[in-house]
Amino acid sequence: MQESATESSNQGARSTQLFTQESGPFSRYERSVEATPTSLRETTRYRLNIPWFGWLFAWPVRRTIARKGTIHSYGAQPWWAPPDRLDSRQALLLGLLAAASMSAAFANTLFTQTANFAAKDFDIGKFGQGVGGVVVRMGIVFALPIAFMADRVGRRRMIVFAAWLAPTVSALGALSPNFAVLVATQSVGRPMGLALDLLVAVAAAEEMPRSSRAYAISVLAMASGLGAGVAVMGLPLADVGPSGWRLVYLLALVWLIVAFDLRRRLPETRRFERPHVTAPPLHIGRFTQIAMVSFFANLFVAPASFFQNRYLDDVRGLSAGAISVFTVATATPAALGFVIGGRIADVRGRRRLLVFAVPASTALLIWSFSVAGVGLWLGAFGAGLLGGVAYPAFAVYRTEMFPTGNRGRAAGLITAAALVGGSIGILASGQLLDRGWSYGATMLLMAAGQIIAVVIIVARYPETAHKDLDELNPEPALLAGPASTD
Repeated sequence: MQESATESSNQGARSTQLFTQESGPFSRYERSVEATPTSLRETTRYRLNIPWFGWLFAWPVRRTIARKGTIHSYGAQPWWAPPDRLDSRQALLLGLLAAASMSAAFANTLFTQTANFAAKDFDIGKFGQGVGGVVVRMGIVFALPIAFMADRVGRRRMIVFAAWLAPTVSALGALSPNFAVLVATQSVGRPMGLALDLLVAVAAAEEMPRSSRAYAISVLAMASGLGAGVAVMGLPLADVGPSGWRLVYLLALVWLIVAFDLRRRLPETRRFERPHVTAPPLHIGRFTQIAMVSFFANLFVAPASFFQNRYLDDVRGLSAGAISVFTVATATPAALGFVIGGRIADVRGRRRLLVFAVPASTALLIWSFSVAGVGLWLGAFGAGLLGGVAYPAFAVYRTEMFPTGNRGRAAGLITAAALVGGSIGILASGQLLDRGWSYGATMLLMAAGQIIAVVIIVARYPETAHKDLDELNPEPALLAGPASTD
């Protein structure tokens, strides 16, 4: 944070200086230094402008202020903070986007976590369950118009719209009379969550400084983990009875609180408000590279996620409550991975991080599908940690490689490519499992997609750390306009 002296007074032998915020993440900040001949008293009063997650930063900020130096303009940022100093508006927007990420993650996770229990209730086999998962993923066609409209009418309006629609439609799954109707409701509810998620990433990329975009993605990913965790922690409700899974869908209505707060406080991104070319031609080369990586990576990631609960239930005999404990215990380390990965990606670069973390996390996840006991838990634990390390670097390319006028469109189409890859992976895995293949062998085959993705990253991805969005995506017609604030 940067301070400026606003007032000083001298009363006899006592003098007082007041400092207020010149730039920083506080909505209110005042530091007073009172000196007497025998003592020096310093008092700092502040209010963090971070909605929803201010409590998470309360202790480290208090400790940092008490120690001095590290949050002022003459010191380095503390390890837990973004490499760049955020201002009050950026802190507000990031906090609100993180809350939206929780809602989006719940909607995106809900069907995946409950499909096994609903399929059992409706007497649906593995392949039928896989088909349902594919149909839900094909609902991306409902998300694309929202992504496209965000490039024309603004990020804020579409984020708020999706934030209302995602939990409302998702909750309708509780009323489903059969598996087909459940799939139909989630074919709309989940894509609204996807639209919300991709637009949140777009808004974060546009608002964050040049060396903190991956950090912002890591914060959003941690928030997503909390939202997905709510769905996971709701799984014990499925043990109430054959239709207990319906109660998990009703939890979706909690996220309407987030939608209300977004409508009330979320600002439009400054980058979108600046002059820019609307709907410029899509850079086909960049789009193809990133879409292919997303497609091939999800050939493995989607079935590994979709069939994990069925594997734990059918092969390892875990109850719904035990699956919930397993998922929370093995996925929680991803939060630490997000922090580490976001920092490394912003400070050291994205590409080398991906080349190491993606293959390592893939190998550990395959191992977890092949062993029992401690190995099962350790494999999933390590895969979650390294997957978290890789995620910020992996995800940030989707937004920073395209200009403002088609950033939402590109993100939507790349998400669609990822879902197509995931759908193929789920269908192929379901067929192989129904034919008697083991889960370990099936996941090993699907992991070929991860290898192809890493090869493309090594061969074609540029390094984007420390570069302005305008530098990465120059718009010639606007070069004479206002300078970038990234």
